Amino acid sequence: MRVDALDHVNIITSDVDSSARFYAELFGLEPRDGPPPLTHENARWMYDDAGRAILHINSLECPRHYDREVRPGPTGALHHVALRCSGYEELRARLKSRGLEHRLNEVTAIGLKQIFVLDPNQVLLELNFFGE
Repeated sequence: MRVDALDHVNIITSDVDSSARFYAELFGLEPRDGPPPLTHENARWMYDDAGRAILHINSLECPRHYDREVRPGPTGALHHVALRCSGYEELRARLKSRGLEHRLNEVTAIGLKQIFVLDPNQVLLELNFFGE
């Protein structure tokens, strides 16, 4: 057994539409309805250009096979989600045009530029750009 890749991140929110719009407008991810029994009202899966659903955005009422108490807001033990990205300057311009607070970091030893930004649910995103 081995881990081949991160499959997806699930975000529980009280506003599915706003969260889906954030990821669509900022990162160009395509929102689609999840498979049944999920509905347009309780879930959106956010797809990348390769057709992978990398984010699952679910409402509080969304059915779950492993249910536990969840509340939107600060993310408990989850500190951040890191995404490998491209288009550093384009994303900086999008953040600026939306007035979103963010932090920058550079790790020159490995050719890495990073942008840190909070999503509408206070999930910290670490956006990694190698060689840009």
